[in-house]
Amino acid sequence: MYKMMTPGPTMVAENVRIARSVETGNPDIDIDFFDYYKETCELYSELLHTKNESLILSGEGILGLEAAVASITEQGDRVLVLDNGVFGKGFADFVSLYGGEPVLYTVDYRREIEVEPLREYLEKDHDFKYATLVHCDTPSGMLNDISKLCPLLKEYGILTVVDSVSGMVGNRVDVDEDKIDILCGGSQKAISCPIGLTLVTLSDAAKKMMEDRKTKIPSFYANLTIFKDYYENKWFPYSMPISDIYGLRQALINIKNDKDILKRHAIVAERTRNAIVRAGLHLYAENGYSNTVTVFTIPEGVTAAQIIGLMREDHNILIAGSFDVMAGEVIRLGHMGYNCTEENMKETLAALNEVLKKLGVKLKAELSYFIPEG
Repeated sequence: MYKMMTPGPTMVAENVRIARSVETGNPDIDIDFFDYYKETCELYSELLHTKNESLILSGEGILGLEAAVASITEQGDRVLVLDNGVFGKGFADFVSLYGGEPVLYTVDYRREIEVEPLREYLEKDHDFKYATLVHCDTPSGMLNDISKLCPLLKEYGILTVVDSVSGMVGNRVDVDEDKIDILCGGSQKAISCPIGLTLVTLSDAAKKMMEDRKTKIPSFYANLTIFKDYYENKWFPYSMPISDIYGLRQALINIKNDKDILKRHAIVAERTRNAIVRAGLHLYAENGYSNTVTVFTIPEGVTAAQIIGLMREDHNILIAGSFDVMAGEVIRLGHMGYNCTEENMKETLAALNEVLKKLGVKLKAELSYFIPEG
Protein backbone atom coordinates (compact mmCIF):
# COMPACT_ATOMS: atom_id res chain seq x y z
CA MET A 1 0.00 0.00 0.00
CA TYR A 2 1.29 3.49 -0.84
CA LYS A 3 1.95 6.24 1.69
CA MET A 4 -1.03 8.58 1.37
CA MET A 5 0.21 12.17 1.79
CA THR A 6 -2.83 13.78 0.25
CA PRO A 7 -4.96 16.53 1.85
CA GLY A 8 -7.50 13.90 2.84
CA PRO A 9 -8.23 11.11 3.02
CA THR A 10 -5.36 10.47 5.39
CA MET A 11 -3.68 7.37 6.69
CA VAL A 12 -5.37 5.77 9.69
CA ALA A 13 -3.87 4.68 13.02
CA GLU A 14 -3.84 0.96 13.75
CA ASN A 15 -6.00 1.35 16.86
CA VAL A 16 -8.66 3.06 14.73
CA ARG A 17 -8.64 0.17 12.27
CA ILE A 18 -8.95 -2.30 15.14
CA ALA A 19 -11.84 -0.36 16.65
CA ARG A 20 -13.70 -0.52 13.33
CA SER A 21 -13.29 -4.31 13.26
CA VAL A 22 -14.93 -4.99 16.63
CA GLU A 23 -18.03 -7.18 16.53
CA THR A 24 -21.14 -5.00 16.54
CA GLY A 25 -24.71 -5.24 17.70
CA ASN A 26 -27.87 -3.70 16.24
CA PRO A 27 -27.60 0.10 16.49
CA ASP A 28 -31.33 0.54 15.87
CA ILE A 29 -32.42 -1.17 19.07
CA ASP A 30 -29.32 -1.61 21.24
CA ILE A 31 -29.98 0.73 24.18
CA ASP A 32 -26.29 0.83 25.09
CA PHE A 33 -25.38 2.15 21.64
CA PHE A 34 -27.52 5.27 22.14
CA ASP A 35 -25.28 6.10 25.11
CA TYR A 36 -22.17 5.31 23.07
CA TYR A 37 -23.30 7.55 20.21
CA LYS A 38 -24.21 10.44 22.53
CA GLU A 39 -20.94 10.17 24.45
CA THR A 40 -18.97 10.17 21.19
CA CYS A 41 -20.80 13.30 20.06
CA GLU A 42 -20.05 14.95 23.40
CA LEU A 43 -16.36 14.05 23.13
CA TYR A 44 -16.27 15.69 19.70
CA SER A 45 -17.95 18.83 21.08
CA GLU A 46 -15.41 18.89 23.92
CA LEU A 47 -12.54 18.90 21.43
CA LEU A 48 -14.16 21.90 19.74
CA HIS A 49 -14.49 23.71 23.10
CA THR A 50 -18.26 23.84 23.15
CA LYS A 51 -21.25 22.30 24.88
CA ASN A 52 -23.30 22.75 21.70
CA GLU A 53 -24.86 19.53 20.49
CA SER A 54 -22.96 17.59 17.85
CA LEU A 55 -24.40 14.95 15.54
CA ILE A 56 -22.67 12.19 13.60
CA LEU A 57 -24.26 11.64 10.18
CA SER A 58 -23.78 8.70 7.85
CA GLY A 59 -22.22 10.22 4.75
CA GLU A 60 -19.05 11.91 3.48
CA GLY A 61 -18.28 15.47 4.64
CA ILE A 62 -20.26 17.14 1.86
CA LEU A 63 -23.45 15.81 3.46
CA GLY A 64 -22.90 18.12 6.43
CA LEU A 65 -22.58 21.18 4.21
CA GLU A 66 -25.76 20.37 2.31
CA ALA A 67 -27.65 19.43 5.48
CA ALA A 68 -26.72 22.72 7.14
CA VAL A 69 -27.98 24.71 4.15
CA ALA A 70 -31.06 22.55 3.60
CA SER A 71 -32.10 22.84 7.24
CA ILE A 72 -32.04 26.64 7.53
CA THR A 73 -32.76 27.91 4.00
CA GLU A 74 -36.23 28.91 2.85
CA GLN A 75 -37.44 30.33 -0.45
CA GLY A 76 -36.00 33.78 -1.09
CA ASP A 77 -33.61 33.90 1.88
CA ARG A 78 -30.61 36.12 1.20
CA VAL A 79 -27.44 34.25 2.12
CA LEU A 80 -23.95 35.75 2.19
CA VAL A 81 -21.46 33.33 0.61
CA LEU A 82 -17.88 34.24 1.50
CA ASP A 83 -15.89 33.14 -1.53
CA ASN A 84 -12.14 32.88 -1.77
CA GLY A 85 -11.93 29.28 -2.95
CA VAL A 86 -13.64 26.48 -4.81
CA PHE A 87 -15.52 25.15 -1.78
CA GLY A 88 -16.34 28.65 -0.58
CA LYS A 89 -18.05 29.43 -3.85
CA GLY A 90 -19.61 25.97 -3.89
CA PHE A 91 -21.89 26.86 -0.99
CA ALA A 92 -23.84 29.04 -3.44
CA ASP A 93 -25.00 25.94 -5.31
CA PHE A 94 -26.54 24.47 -2.16
CA VAL A 95 -28.20 27.79 -1.30
CA SER A 96 -29.77 28.00 -4.76
CA LEU A 97 -30.79 24.34 -4.67
CA TYR A 98 -32.88 24.95 -1.56
CA GLY A 99 -34.48 28.17 -2.81
CA GLY A 100 -32.20 30.77 -1.27
CA GLU A 101 -30.59 33.75 -2.95
CA PRO A 102 -26.79 33.47 -2.68
CA VAL A 103 -24.91 36.77 -2.60
CA LEU A 104 -21.22 36.20 -3.22
CA TYR A 105 -18.55 38.20 -1.46
CA THR A 106 -15.59 37.23 -3.65
CA VAL A 107 -11.93 38.03 -3.07
CA ASP A 108 -8.66 36.89 -4.65
CA TYR A 109 -8.31 33.10 -4.30
CA ARG A 110 -4.68 33.59 -3.31
CA ARG A 111 -5.59 35.66 -0.24
CA GLU A 112 -7.48 35.11 2.99
CA ILE A 113 -10.70 37.02 3.63
CA GLU A 114 -9.75 40.10 5.65
CA VAL A 115 -11.84 41.59 8.42
CA GLU A 116 -11.89 45.30 7.66
CA PRO A 117 -12.92 45.08 3.98
CA LEU A 118 -15.69 42.68 5.01
CA ARG A 119 -16.77 45.09 7.75
CA GLU A 120 -17.00 47.90 5.18
CA TYR A 121 -19.13 45.65 2.97
CA LEU A 122 -21.44 44.72 5.85
CA GLU A 123 -21.89 48.37 6.80
CA LYS A 124 -23.55 48.86 3.41
CA ASP A 125 -25.43 45.54 3.29
CA HIS A 126 -25.97 43.08 6.13
CA ASP A 127 -29.51 41.91 5.43
CA PHE A 128 -28.61 38.22 5.37
CA LYS A 129 -30.22 35.29 7.14
CA TYR A 130 -26.89 33.52 7.47
CA ALA A 131 -23.39 33.46 6.03
CA THR A 132 -21.26 30.56 4.85
CA LEU A 133 -17.51 30.42 5.28
CA VAL A 134 -14.85 27.80 4.57
CA HIS A 135 -12.19 27.50 7.25
CA CYS A 136 -9.63 25.68 5.07
CA ASP A 137 -10.42 25.63 1.35
CA THR A 138 -8.54 22.46 0.49
CA PRO A 139 -8.09 22.93 -3.30
CA SER A 140 -5.85 25.95 -2.62
CA GLY A 141 -4.84 25.36 1.01
CA MET A 142 -6.34 28.73 1.92
CA LEU A 143 -7.08 29.27 5.63
CA ASN A 144 -9.61 31.89 6.74
CA ASP A 145 -9.47 33.27 10.27
CA ILE A 146 -12.81 32.14 11.68
CA SER A 147 -11.88 33.58 15.09
CA LYS A 148 -12.23 37.07 13.61
CA LEU A 149 -14.66 36.64 10.73
CA CYS A 150 -17.45 34.81 12.56
CA PRO A 151 -17.65 37.26 15.49
CA LEU A 152 -17.79 40.09 12.92
CA LEU A 153 -20.73 38.45 11.17
CA LYS A 154 -22.48 37.95 14.49
CA GLU A 155 -22.11 41.68 15.23
CA TYR A 156 -24.52 42.21 12.34
CA GLY A 157 -26.94 39.51 13.50
CA ILE A 158 -25.89 37.03 10.82
CA LEU A 159 -25.93 33.30 11.67
CA THR A 160 -22.61 31.59 10.83
CA VAL A 161 -22.13 28.31 8.95
CA VAL A 162 -18.52 27.10 8.79
CA ASP A 163 -17.01 24.27 6.74
CA SER A 164 -14.01 23.10 8.76
CA VAL A 165 -13.83 19.62 7.26
CA SER A 166 -10.14 20.00 6.45
CA GLY A 167 -9.36 22.76 8.94
CA MET A 168 -10.24 21.40 12.37
CA VAL A 169 -7.79 19.46 14.53
CA GLY A 170 -4.82 20.78 12.53
CA ASN A 171 -5.82 24.41 13.00
CA ARG A 172 -7.34 26.02 16.08
CA VAL A 173 -11.13 25.85 16.39
CA ASP A 174 -13.09 27.17 19.37
CA VAL A 175 -16.78 27.04 18.50
CA ASP A 176 -17.99 29.16 21.43
CA GLU A 177 -15.26 31.78 21.37
CA ASP A 178 -15.46 32.04 17.58
CA LYS A 179 -19.29 32.36 17.67
CA ILE A 180 -19.92 29.56 15.18
CA ASP A 181 -23.54 28.46 14.87
CA ILE A 182 -23.10 25.46 12.59
CA LEU A 183 -19.71 23.79 12.23
CA CYS A 184 -19.27 21.01 9.68
CA GLY A 185 -16.53 18.41 9.92
CA GLY A 186 -15.62 15.14 8.27
CA SER A 187 -14.00 11.90 9.35
CA GLN A 188 -11.37 11.50 6.64
CA LYS A 189 -9.28 14.64 7.08
CA ALA A 190 -7.27 15.53 10.21
CA ILE A 191 -9.54 13.38 12.39
CA SER A 192 -7.87 10.51 10.52
CA CYS A 193 -10.69 8.05 10.03
CA PRO A 194 -11.78 6.42 6.78
CA ILE A 195 -14.28 8.25 4.58
CA GLY A 196 -17.91 7.97 5.58
CA LEU A 197 -18.94 10.29 8.40
CA THR A 198 -20.04 13.90 8.64
CA LEU A 199 -20.03 15.70 11.98
CA VAL A 200 -22.24 18.74 12.56
CA THR A 201 -22.27 20.98 15.63
CA LEU A 202 -25.35 23.15 16.26
CA SER A 203 -25.87 26.23 18.42
CA ASP A 204 -29.20 26.97 20.08
CA ALA A 205 -29.68 29.83 17.60
CA ALA A 206 -29.24 27.43 14.68
CA LYS A 207 -31.73 24.99 16.16
CA LYS A 208 -34.25 27.79 16.72
CA MET A 209 -33.88 28.93 13.11
CA MET A 210 -34.72 25.39 11.98
CA GLU A 211 -37.68 25.15 14.34
CA ASP A 212 -39.07 28.55 13.33
CA ARG A 213 -39.22 27.76 9.64
CA LYS A 214 -42.45 28.60 7.84
CA THR A 215 -41.99 25.73 5.39
CA LYS A 216 -40.94 22.11 5.70
CA ILE A 217 -37.35 21.15 5.03
CA PRO A 218 -37.42 19.66 1.49
CA SER A 219 -35.23 16.70 2.37
CA PHE A 220 -35.08 13.77 4.74
CA TYR A 221 -31.45 12.69 4.73
CA ALA A 222 -30.18 16.29 4.63
CA ASN A 223 -32.52 17.40 7.41
CA LEU A 224 -30.84 18.01 10.76
CA THR A 225 -34.11 18.23 12.69
CA ILE A 226 -34.80 14.52 12.23
CA PHE A 227 -32.35 13.87 15.08
CA LYS A 228 -34.37 15.92 17.58
CA ASP A 229 -34.87 14.00 20.84
CA TYR A 230 -33.17 10.90 19.39
CA TYR A 231 -31.62 10.08 22.76
CA GLU A 232 -34.76 10.60 24.83
CA ASN A 233 -36.79 8.52 22.38
CA LYS A 234 -34.02 5.95 21.84
CA TRP A 235 -34.63 6.18 18.12
CA PHE A 236 -32.34 7.05 15.20
CA PRO A 237 -33.85 8.32 11.93
CA TYR A 238 -31.84 5.71 10.03
CA SER A 239 -29.49 2.84 10.85
CA MET A 240 -26.24 4.29 12.12
CA PRO A 241 -22.90 3.05 10.70
CA ILE A 242 -21.82 1.53 13.98
CA SER A 243 -18.37 0.29 12.90
CA ASP A 244 -17.46 3.71 11.50
CA ILE A 245 -18.54 5.32 14.78
CA TYR A 246 -16.43 2.86 16.80
CA GLY A 247 -13.44 3.97 14.72
CA LEU A 248 -14.34 7.63 15.11
CA ARG A 249 -14.51 7.29 18.88
CA GLN A 250 -10.96 5.89 18.97
CA ALA A 251 -9.70 8.62 16.65
CA LEU A 252 -11.22 11.31 18.89
CA ILE A 253 -9.58 9.70 21.92
CA ASN A 254 -6.26 9.77 20.04
CA ILE A 255 -6.74 13.49 19.41
CA LYS A 256 -7.67 14.21 23.03
CA ASN A 257 -4.53 12.41 24.22
CA ASP A 258 -2.29 14.24 21.74
CA LYS A 259 -1.61 17.39 23.76
CA ASP A 260 0.77 18.88 21.18
CA ILE A 261 -1.37 18.25 18.11
CA LEU A 262 -1.82 21.91 17.13
CA LYS A 263 1.82 22.73 17.81
CA ARG A 264 2.98 19.78 15.70
CA HIS A 265 0.75 20.79 12.78
CA ALA A 266 2.07 24.36 12.95
CA ILE A 267 5.73 23.26 12.99
CA VAL A 268 5.39 20.68 10.21
CA ALA A 269 3.43 23.10 8.02
CA GLU A 270 5.88 25.96 8.46
CA ARG A 271 8.93 23.81 7.75
CA THR A 272 7.23 22.33 4.68
CA ARG A 273 6.47 25.80 3.31
CA ASN A 274 10.02 26.93 4.06
CA ALA A 275 11.41 23.92 2.16
CA ILE A 276 9.25 24.77 -0.86
CA VAL A 277 10.42 28.39 -0.90
CA ARG A 278 14.13 27.55 -0.33
CA ALA A 279 14.04 25.25 -3.34
CA GLY A 280 12.80 28.09 -5.53
CA LEU A 281 9.26 26.78 -5.94
CA HIS A 282 6.29 29.09 -5.42
CA LEU A 283 3.52 28.75 -2.85
CA TYR A 284 0.10 29.23 -4.43
CA ALA A 285 -1.28 31.42 -1.67
CA GLU A 286 0.08 34.83 -0.70
CA ASN A 287 -1.16 34.51 2.87
CA GLY A 288 -3.66 32.48 4.88
CA TYR A 289 -1.59 29.30 4.99
CA SER A 290 -3.29 26.27 6.50
CA ASN A 291 -1.42 23.93 8.81
CA THR A 292 -3.07 20.91 7.17
CA VAL A 293 -2.04 21.31 3.52
CA THR A 294 0.72 23.03 1.53
CA VAL A 295 0.03 24.02 -2.08
CA PHE A 296 2.62 25.13 -4.65
CA THR A 297 2.41 26.02 -8.32
CA ILE A 298 3.67 23.48 -10.83
CA PRO A 299 7.07 24.42 -12.30
CA GLU A 300 7.18 25.36 -15.96
CA GLY A 301 7.74 22.47 -18.35
CA VAL A 302 6.20 19.70 -16.27
CA THR A 303 2.66 18.60 -15.46
CA ALA A 304 0.79 17.58 -12.36
CA ALA A 305 0.23 14.12 -13.81
CA GLN A 306 3.98 13.63 -14.31
CA ILE A 307 4.83 14.64 -10.75
CA ILE A 308 2.05 12.63 -9.14
CA GLY A 309 2.76 9.61 -11.33
CA LEU A 310 6.48 9.46 -10.55
CA MET A 311 5.89 10.04 -6.85
CA ARG A 312 3.75 6.92 -6.75
CA GLU A 313 5.69 4.80 -9.26
CA ASP A 314 9.20 5.56 -7.96
CA HIS A 315 8.54 6.24 -4.28
CA ASN A 316 5.17 4.70 -3.43
CA ILE A 317 3.88 8.04 -2.13
CA LEU A 318 0.56 9.53 -3.23
CA ILE A 319 0.23 13.32 -3.38
CA ALA A 320 -2.47 15.36 -5.08
CA GLY A 321 -3.13 17.87 -7.81
CA SER A 322 -6.20 20.09 -7.61
CA PHE A 323 -9.41 20.71 -9.53
CA ASP A 324 -11.84 23.31 -10.85
CA VAL A 325 -10.05 26.63 -11.54
CA MET A 326 -6.78 25.18 -10.17
CA ALA A 327 -6.82 21.96 -12.19
CA GLY A 328 -3.34 21.35 -13.59
CA GLU A 329 -1.97 24.43 -11.86
CA VAL A 330 -0.83 23.22 -8.43
CA ILE A 331 0.41 20.30 -6.36
CA ARG A 332 -0.98 19.68 -2.87
CA LEU A 333 0.90 18.06 0.00
CA GLY A 334 -1.22 16.89 2.91
CA HIS A 335 0.15 17.04 6.45
CA MET A 336 -2.91 16.57 8.61
CA GLY A 337 -3.87 14.32 11.48
CA TYR A 338 -2.10 10.97 11.56
CA ASN A 339 -0.03 12.01 8.51
CA CYS A 340 1.40 15.04 10.25
CA THR A 341 4.82 13.92 11.41
CA GLU A 342 8.26 15.25 10.64
CA GLU A 343 9.35 11.82 9.44
CA ASN A 344 6.49 11.60 6.91
CA MET A 345 7.21 15.06 5.49
CA LYS A 346 10.96 14.44 5.42
CA GLU A 347 10.37 11.33 3.31
CA THR A 348 7.79 13.05 1.09
CA LEU A 349 9.93 16.09 0.33
CA ALA A 350 13.03 13.97 -0.34
CA ALA A 351 11.05 11.93 -2.83
CA LEU A 352 9.60 15.04 -4.45
CA ASN A 353 13.12 16.45 -4.78
CA GLU A 354 14.20 13.36 -6.74
CA VAL A 355 11.08 13.43 -8.93
CA LEU A 356 11.50 17.09 -9.88
CA LYS A 357 15.17 16.54 -10.70
CA LYS A 358 14.26 13.52 -12.83
CA LEU A 359 11.78 15.72 -14.73
CA GLY A 360 14.49 18.32 -15.37
CA VAL A 361 13.27 21.01 -12.97
CA LYS A 362 16.08 23.31 -11.87
CA LEU A 363 15.88 23.92 -8.14
CA LYS A 364 17.70 26.65 -6.24
CA ALA A 365 18.41 24.27 -3.39
CA GLU A 366 17.64 20.72 -2.36
CA LEU A 367 13.98 20.27 -1.51
CA SER A 368 14.41 18.94 1.98
CA TYR A 369 12.69 19.10 5.32
CA PHE A 370 14.96 20.97 7.70
CA ILE A 371 14.89 20.12 11.40
CA PRO A 372 16.96 22.63 13.41
CA GLU A 373 19.50 21.16 15.81
CA GLY A 374 18.58 21.34 19.45
